[in-house]
Amino acid sequence: MTLKKPNSMEECVYFTNRTIGDGMVMAWVFRKECPKCKKGVMGKPQKKNGKIDKKAEHYVCYSCGYQESNEQFESSLVINVEYKCPYCGNEGETTTEYKRKSFEGVPSYVFECQQCHKKIGLTKKLKESKKKGKEEASEE
Repeated sequence: MTLKKPNSMEECVYFTNRTIGDGMVMAWVFRKECPKCKKGVMGKPQKKNGKIDKKAEHYVCYSCGYQESNEQFESSLVINVEYKCPYCGNEGETTTEYKRKSFEGVPSYVFECQQCHKKIGLTKKLKESKKKGKEEASEE
């Protein structure tokens, strides 16, 4: 099974490339085709200044204007994962549902190594500036 990789970020709803312990993970979710017109792709709506409204509660087709709620849209997506397992070193590809689950107490996209069957979680990435700010405040 060879997963299709994105050519640009414009094709993706979600993309990450990171190391987890001794392993690495590259994960992406392609934008889905509009179910109404079958020509355009769905994405978050644009604000008047041309920037994308990340907090919008719906997705819109850029061709015909069809709208879907976040829950309806995101439940139909699949996350593609290319990984090197941090536990056994196995390199592989897999897919999982695009839904965060609780993994070690943290909301994460969870997938399983195909060789050792251990669960691996992709957590939300925290901004470095927030971490540093908290560390500096605790030192004072």
